[in-house]
Amino acid sequence: MISAHDALASLSLLPPKDVAALAAAGLTTPGAVLEHLPRRYEDRRRFDAFPNQPSPLPVCLRGTVIDAALRGFGHGRRFYEAIVMDGSGGVFGSGKVTCRWYNMPFIHKLLATGHEVILYGKVKDSNGRLVIDHPEFEILREDDEAGASIHIERIVPIYKNLSGLAQRRLREIIHLLLQRTDPATLASIRDLAPATPRHQALCEVHFPAAIAQAAAARRRFAREEFFALQLNVVWRRARYHERPGRVLGTRTTLLKRFYASLPFDLTNAQKRSIKELVADMREPQPMHRLLQGDVGSGKTFVAMAAMLLAIDSGCQAALMAPTQILAEQHFLTFRRWLEPLDLRIALRTANRDESTHLPLSGEPQIIIGTHALLYDSVAFRDLGLVVIDEQHKFGVAQRAALISQGLVPDVLVMTATPIPRTLTMTIYGDLDVSLLDEKPPGRGKIVTAVRIAPKQTDVTKFVKQQIGEGRQAYLVYPLVDESETLNAESAIEAYAKWQKRLAGCQVGLLHGRLKPEEKEDVMRRFRAGEIAALVATTVIEVGVDVANASVMILHHAERFGLAQLHQLRGRIGRGGHKGWCILLTDGKNPDGLEKLQILEQTSDGFEIAEADLRLRGPGDVLGTAQSGLSDLRFTDFLADTPLLHEARTLADAVLAADPDLTTLHRALRPLIQQRSETDPHPGAA
Repeated sequence: MISAHDALASLSLLPPKDVAALAAAGLTTPGAVLEHLPRRYEDRRRFDAFPNQPSPLPVCLRGTVIDAALRGFGHGRRFYEAIVMDGSGGVFGSGKVTCRWYNMPFIHKLLATGHEVILYGKVKDSNGRLVIDHPEFEILREDDEAGASIHIERIVPIYKNLSGLAQRRLREIIHLLLQRTDPATLASIRDLAPATPRHQALCEVHFPAAIAQAAAARRRFAREEFFALQLNVVWRRARYHERPGRVLGTRTTLLKRFYASLPFDLTNAQKRSIKELVADMREPQPMHRLLQGDVGSGKTFVAMAAMLLAIDSGCQAALMAPTQILAEQHFLTFRRWLEPLDLRIALRTANRDESTHLPLSGEPQIIIGTHALLYDSVAFRDLGLVVIDEQHKFGVAQRAALISQGLVPDVLVMTATPIPRTLTMTIYGDLDVSLLDEKPPGRGKIVTAVRIAPKQTDVTKFVKQQIGEGRQAYLVYPLVDESETLNAESAIEAYAKWQKRLAGCQVGLLHGRLKPEEKEDVMRRFRAGEIAALVATTVIEVGVDVANASVMILHHAERFGLAQLHQLRGRIGRGGHKGWCILLTDGKNPDGLEKLQILEQTSDGFEIAEADLRLRGPGDVLGTAQSGLSDLRFTDFLADTPLLHEARTLADAVLAADPDLTTLHRALRPLIQQRSETDPHPGAA
């Protein structure tokens, strides 16, 4: 038997070329190879029938290549095409499919006429032919018919591709290592009180007898991973609250004047959140709080209250937003509501290539800006409170750079993206959470409707009617420019058409490639009512607040994410006027249509977030790179609330018994990830 920790290069178990291919993927020991778990499974005890129509879901087919050739199309580009026919004598159905691989000329060296293959992919219609583009495939050999084969007649693991190793060879290596590795050497420090021995679980996850067995084994390994994640969350939370801070918020003169100046009352949720912030700021430890609220729930007024408390304590406060448009919107809002209190508010949106604009004389008490706050020569005399809006759009280093400009400042991070409870526990588990679950009165009712391939004349007529009643409209497109690969109209194309359709009305264009001063000018004119209809991309997704805009027409709506659509819808109905959010789609994508119908049925951001999590998974919902999930292997289990609670309870118990991991659980200390001490939220990279 070999040890899980042996170097593969020191063993004579595998050929050098296989060892080199594994090493290139970072797999240098038997244990590391066995941790390379399948990403999905194929039940090769039965195959799907060869289709006679397109399929919205992937199919797994077994057949024979009857023709294959390298073909060309436009401007010298080439693709490889293989026609595969059912080779089962009618057992699996009848018919054939055409497989195509673009920009992959090497495929012709692998796949040829006469090969028996297994295919996996989605079948679509292409000019009357049933086609699978870029299918996964595996060539069967004669020895696969043996009863003991690990490649056929069983549930077969499919792995993430490794350069230099075919699927079948990787499968053979893992099968061999499972047989030859000493089970006692496979133990993991993350594996507390396991229900199944680790070697057995590895056998079941790689070569399960049933899909349910594989799912149970994966859940076991997810428990290991989530325990390590929650251990870090609980560790960071304890360390952050141990740090000495400063007591702020004992004086409330400005806050009381602010309340008295408002022509409306705050919601109960806003009042509750402000009380939570006041209590935090008065503690000698630094505040570390997340303010989470749906679109239009009034987070900005809560942030204002916190900043007034800091200013009343003699400190400065800074707010950093991810985009120029959002920073400018905040500046206008703050100036409108707070300047009567004789406060000095500055805006910094300049990057290294443009000059700072809207400067104010005197030392600012509130500084609002973008990433420019990190690079501009902003002299923070005494930064006591940092507010980071849409914080998931910033990296760890960016947040830390701003916070380091103060002396252990209080930190408030905000998000307008409703996040499911399980993800809040995972991603924001080291923060205290304030939740805005009410909307201020005076918002207009929003009607959301899905329209499948409507006539353009009807859409134009509706927009004209709303403009004629004095309202303004957003006309949103998924692309800036025309695309050769995506069949979707772009904003630039549409802008020229809408100028003709709405002749006599001012039509504006806004997208991410415009220069900052051009964006600013377009938004200024739209806010002032000079522009009646704004053709835009998702650059307007967050922070745009134009009370008179009541129409949102989303073209190719199926191409937007569910949470993104909800954010875009939040740009309308911000005044007292009735809002209209029209989702235009061709209706050809069943998954896309289901997504749009969810939006049509509810305006509750948290319901939408749960649905988005169910449809797309956590990695796509939050963006793994920005959410701190990039290293997680089991993101599909992040919706498993009982599993997350179990991992959190276990982490709490471990650190309660051994707070510094130096006695009972010192073996777990390597699991703690050391992060920057100035980072307010290390859990979300």
